Amino acid sequence: MRDTQDPGRDAPRAATRDTARQGRIRDINGPIVTIVLPGIRNGEQVRIGELGLFGEVISLRGDEAIVQTYESTDGVRPGEPAVGLGWPLSVELGPGLLGGIFDGVQRPLEKIALQSGDYIRRGLEVPALDRTKVWEFEPNRELEPGARIGPGTVLGTVQETQTIVHRILVPPTLSGELDELAPAGDYDLEATIGRLRDAQGHTHRLKLFHRWPVRKPRPYRRRDDGIAPLITGQRVIDTFFPQLKGGKGAVPGPFGAGKTVVQQQVARWSNADIVIYVGCGERGNELVDVLETFPQLDDPYSGRKLMERTLLVANTSNMPVVAREASVYVGITMAEYYRDMGYDVVMLADSTSRWAEAMREISGRLGQMPVEEGYPASQASRLAAVYERAGRVETHGAGSGSVTLIGAVSPPGGDFSEPVTSHTKDIIETFWALSKELADARHYPSIDWVTSFSGHVHTAAEWWHQEIDRDWERRRTEALALLARDAELARIVNLVGPEALSSAQRWELEGAALIKEGVLQQSALDEVDTFCSPRKQFALLDLTLFIFRRGAALIELGVPVQELQQLPLLARVRRCKSMFNSDQVDQIHALKEEAGRTFEKMRLEYAQASAGNA
Repeated sequence: MRDTQDPGRDAPRAATRDTARQGRIRDINGPIVTIVLPGIRNGEQVRIGELGLFGEVISLRGDEAIVQTYESTDGVRPGEPAVGLGWPLSVELGPGLLGGIFDGVQRPLEKIALQSGDYIRRGLEVPALDRTKVWEFEPNRELEPGARIGPGTVLGTVQETQTIVHRILVPPTLSGELDELAPAGDYDLEATIGRLRDAQGHTHRLKLFHRWPVRKPRPYRRRDDGIAPLITGQRVIDTFFPQLKGGKGAVPGPFGAGKTVVQQQVARWSNADIVIYVGCGERGNELVDVLETFPQLDDPYSGRKLMERTLLVANTSNMPVVAREASVYVGITMAEYYRDMGYDVVMLADSTSRWAEAMREISGRLGQMPVEEGYPASQASRLAAVYERAGRVETHGAGSGSVTLIGAVSPPGGDFSEPVTSHTKDIIETFWALSKELADARHYPSIDWVTSFSGHVHTAAEWWHQEIDRDWERRRTEALALLARDAELARIVNLVGPEALSSAQRWELEGAALIKEGVLQQSALDEVDTFCSPRKQFALLDLTLFIFRRGAALIELGVPVQELQQLPLLARVRRCKSMFNSDQVDQIHALKEEAGRTFEKMRLEYAQASAGNA
């Protein structure tokens, strides 16, 4: 979808305006509009001009309000009307979200395309959720009239997709006594499925959906620590830099390093219940690829379409800059909603750098004092506030749920010291730093094992020790130490050449190369290797380290390193990741046994030769 800049394509918005809440436009500065409207509140939504452009109040000066509009203001003139709507920027939360593709302010793009074609007509108002669709509601049999209910109480369920049961929750702002609950049956979103009487005696209608302001975190009972890793099927992530469910992570990297592919792999293969992908200011062609590819993908866990547990928020770089700023809040609010149902949600934001650039542009138009590289002084705190909405929590009524937030960062020129990357690094717990050098060498995922880190290793180790193997943490530490040694030796080779190294050092380089090519490298386009189960991940790592240790022992006995490097076994180990799928781990174990026999044979032959020479 493209946002039009041609005012001739726009039609006036046909809507009845509340004259008691109507003001006028005083000044226009790009997407920043000054209006005169007595009684307007900070954060309130407004409609601007004859076109009815959508906007939000961000500052007040007496009866004047500063509004950021989520659509182009081309053709709008001072003196045109401005209407306050009485509520903040909010999203609709209810059945029908999954499988949807929304813009930065939760307008459904597929429905917009039917009404306005390839260009989004300005002022177009389309509800996020389909009011005509009927849902089969199954009430909570444990609730009886007179029961005390509160925020997050499960009123009943709706089968939203074949794989996801949608729990209908009491909105976070309501509590009181249940007057009535509708019987099982088919209901549309506007139908009343229950009534609640609060402490003041007011009766509230309960529906299948409710609205929630995007900039206000949804409440929960208690925040808990993460206990289980988010399994992505990517070896360099799961094995070396694990991310917990409910954790905060970042994928920084320069242009062309593969940030989008890494996020798409996580979205496709992670073991989260719900996936929310927010394309925030990225290039249109990349986002079109996501929008066209995702509906065709199969869910590896259910065998059904991946979109049955996925929703997409699309706001490309040529769409309004202010809507880009809102899109991250829209995505995290919907993630919190499914978290409150007791689901594990992963939200991917691509990219938070473009989001921060939107804040920089708005602050510049407001005349605010810039700080680092022109960013507003509030940039770090706003970035932290968004990331802090991730976490694993005990909900008010549906048990435990989590939101895992992974943001891509696009530092100019790959400079990780620039403000967005450095502030993000201070906030998050998992840092998957992409390397341009690795990408240029066609090593994907190009996650740099020297710069990257994870604060979840010891917690993840408990899961790996229980579910996979008790030696997981030891093997991981051994592999990283060998890779660090490889970096030191590579500097020596660059200075004086490989001839200056001993046989043991040359074998260390060979062992590190085995880990890089046989474990760390992983092709997203390889049907076998695109996903790797934890059991297969450990088997591959264990195999490469076993070969390195046995070879090192032979070199100590005096076996020439050239003989080891010429073993056909090494080439097979490098190809092992694509030869066997995740259900063929036993064949990897068989290859390890074969390698053991090969090294033992070499040891015996060398011992016999040494004895004969003596």
